[in-house]
Amino acid sequence: MCSIIILRQSDNEWPLIIGANRDEMTNRKCLPPGRHWEDRPHVFGGKDLEAGGTWLGINNEGVVAAIMNRVDTLGPMEDKRSRGELVLEALDHSDSSESLNAIIEIEKDSYRGFNMFIGDNLNAYWIKSDENSSFIEYFNVPDGLSMITAYDRNDISSDRIKNYLSKFSLATIPQPSKEEWQDWETLLGSTYSNNNEPLSAMCIKTDIGFQTVSSSLIAVPGFQPSHGSKKPIFRYANGSPDLHAYEELEI
Repeated sequence: MCSIIILRQSDNEWPLIIGANRDEMTNRKCLPPGRHWEDRPHVFGGKDLEAGGTWLGINNEGVVAAIMNRVDTLGPMEDKRSRGELVLEALDHSDSSESLNAIIEIEKDSYRGFNMFIGDNLNAYWIKSDENSSFIEYFNVPDGLSMITAYDRNDISSDRIKNYLSKFSLATIPQPSKEEWQDWETLLGSTYSNNNEPLSAMCIKTDIGFQTVSSSLIAVPGFQPSHGSKKPIFRYANGSPDLHAYEELEI
């Protein structure tokens, strides 16, 4: 997972909407989102077949978690555990605050650097584990639009954030109840880059086998007893989103 776009709208019927592109080597095998872990039937997410974890998932309580590399930490390291384990750990908890508390207590040096997002219909957090720091930091994700890559939240040092944060800000906000996602789907599949720098595109294409291999859209409903209960929505493009259509999955 290399990019996540987060829209928080506390007073909306859909207080948390997420768009996420996974960038990976094309030869790293995975399964599309599903309930793949016998010991974690409450978790729905894609499964990395190399290390067994996930890059993005949601649990039965509506907690969403996603993991990204920090700058210069791409790929596994022999003496480090897989960062995909951390998403599964976060999804073992019933709300995002409990998940946050679990993650900030991990043995930091057991993992390469990472950015992590954890959120539900009430709270959302960005967790930062930089290899140049001796401790894990965390921050509330405020209402409005946020974008996280291998850099800090909304940090225009990231070519992708510099190129696309403003575009998402101008896009029509998704309307999950009306099945309206077009602007976000188009942007997630955009191969437009600055100065022919492929990593500044939202949908990456390179000649070394590294590219955007899948894309997800998730909407988490608020608690609205007068309108009846809604279920989270999970849309998934199983492949490069400029070429593969999004399909709504049964969670």
